[in-house]
Amino acid sequence: MSTPEPESGASERTPLLSPSSDETADDGVISPPTDGLRRVADSLPLSVWLVATIEMCERFAFFGTMGPMQNYIQNPRDDPLRPGGIGMGQAYATMVNQGYLLWCYITPVMGAIVAEQYLGRVKTIIHSATIYICGLTMLFLSSLPIAQDLGVSLGGLLSALFFIGIGAGGIKANVSSLIAEQYTGPKEAKRVLESGEEVIVDRDLTIERIFSTFYLFISIGSFGPLLTTTIEQKHGFSAAFALPIFVFLIGFVVILSSKNQYITRPPESSIVFNACHAFWIALKHKGNLDYARPSYLAEAASASASTSELEAESNLPWSDTFIDDLKTALSSCKIFLLYPIYWAAYTQFLTNFISQAATMKTHGIPNDIMPNIDTFSVLLLLPIVDRVIFPFLRRHGLPVRHIDRITLGFILIGTSMLYATFVQRAIYAAPPCYSHPRAPDCLGGKVPNQVSIFVQAPAYILVAGSEILASVAGIEYAYTKAPEAMKSLVMAVYLSATSVGALLAMTVSPLTVDPLLPWLYVTLGLENFLAGGVLWFVFV
Repeated sequence: MSTPEPESGASERTPLLSPSSDETADDGVISPPTDGLRRVADSLPLSVWLVATIEMCERFAFFGTMGPMQNYIQNPRDDPLRPGGIGMGQAYATMVNQGYLLWCYITPVMGAIVAEQYLGRVKTIIHSATIYICGLTMLFLSSLPIAQDLGVSLGGLLSALFFIGIGAGGIKANVSSLIAEQYTGPKEAKRVLESGEEVIVDRDLTIERIFSTFYLFISIGSFGPLLTTTIEQKHGFSAAFALPIFVFLIGFVVILSSKNQYITRPPESSIVFNACHAFWIALKHKGNLDYARPSYLAEAASASASTSELEAESNLPWSDTFIDDLKTALSSCKIFLLYPIYWAAYTQFLTNFISQAATMKTHGIPNDIMPNIDTFSVLLLLPIVDRVIFPFLRRHGLPVRHIDRITLGFILIGTSMLYATFVQRAIYAAPPCYSHPRAPDCLGGKVPNQVSIFVQAPAYILVAGSEILASVAGIEYAYTKAPEAMKSLVMAVYLSATSVGALLAMTVSPLTVDPLLPWLYVTLGLENFLAGGVLWFVFV
C-alpha cells in the first residue's frame, strides 16, 4: 500500500528551500496610510535604551581592541615609522584578524543555541560577558612588556581572541532580538499628539526605529579605536588594551543591575534538536519538510502496511505549526547567502586599509585612526536617512524595501573597494618606494610614499553608507522574518555570514603583498557588484 503525499497549504510538495507563500512582498515596505493619517513610530521603552547601552559598551571593547590590532601583530617593537608589537608582517596580521572575525561570527550559533534551549537571552548575555572580560584581561596581560620579553605575547594574544570571540558570539546572537522584544505595542493604533494631530502609531516603523537607534549606539561604541589608537601611539599597546576593559565593565554593570527588567521569551529545551530531527526526515524525502509534519506521518502510518518506522516517527514532539515556522525560518535565511561577499569586503577597513594607511603620509596622526571616519559618517548619515530620507520617500508613495536597501549597500561597498584600488595605484605611482612602499632596502623603511592619508577618506564614507543600508536592513530582515521561537537562531545565521565573509577574505590573503594589492580590491569590488545584481533580480 502506498503512503499518501503530505498536504501543504497549496496542496503541493514544497522543497526545503522553496519560497514561502508570503514572500512575494517584502515586509520592508511600510503600508501607506489609507485614512489620511500620518504614520509615526512609537516612543521607545527604557529597556530599549538599556540594551542599546550594553551593546554600545561591547562594541567599544570589540572595535577598541581591533583598532590597534593590525599594527600590534604586523609591526615589530622597534619599527622605525609605526607602532609595533609582535612583528609578524601584513599577511600574517591580516590572516589572524580575519580568523578572529571568522571565530567571532561562528560563535553566535552557539550563543543562540544556549539562549533558545537552556538559559534564555539575558542569562546567556551575562555569562558571555563574563567570558568576554576574561579575554580582554588576557589581551592586556599578554601585551605587557614583560610578556613580550618572555616571548608569550603571541600565544597570549591568540588565547585572548579565543575567549573574546566566545563572549562576543553569545552577546551578538541575542542582543538584537532582545532589544526588539522590548516593544510590545499593537500592529497599529490611533493616537493624538500633544500638538492635537491625530496619527497612526505603526509597529513596523517602531521596529525600524529601534534598529536604527540600536545601530546608532553601535556606531557610538565604534569610536573605541579613536581613543585606543591615540593611546597606542602615545603610551603603547598595554594602555590601549586596558581602556576597553573599563568601558565593557560599564555595560556589564548595566545588565547585572537591570536583568529583571527585560521582556524576553523563556528558553525552549528542544527547539534545536527538533529542528535537526525535522531536517533529517526532510533529507530522506528529497528535502521536503512537509514529510516531517506529525499529521502526515500519523496518516502515513495508518495507511502503510509496513508501519514500524512510520509509527516511530509519527510520535514526534512537535506540531505542524513548528514545521511551518521552520520553513519560514529557512525562507528568511535565503537572502543571507550572498552576505559573505559583502562582509569579505567590509572587513578590509579593519585590516588592509590600516596597512595601506601605514604606507602613506600620516601628518602625525596614527595610521590606524582612519577607520573612525566610517564611524563619524555613520553617526552623521544614519539619522538623516532614518528621519529625513526614508520618511520623505514614504510620503511620496515610494517603496523602501529591505531588498532595495541591501542591494544599494552592496553597490556602495563595491564602489568603496574600487576606490581603494585607485588609492593603492596612487601609492604605487608615488616616490620614494613606488610599488614596494616601506621596503627595507628603500631608505630603511623609514619614509612612506608621498601620498596623503586623507585620500583614503572617501573609501570609509562609502563603507559607512553601505552599513546604513545593507547591515541595518539585514538585522531588521532577520528579526521581522523569523518566527518568534527562532529569532536568535535566524539572527545567528545572519551573523554567521560575517564568519564566512572572513573566510572568503582569508582565501584572497595571498594578494595582501606588494605589488598585488590592487587585485585584492578589484576582486572584492566586482564580486559585490555581481552579488548586488543577483540579489535584485532574484528577490525583487
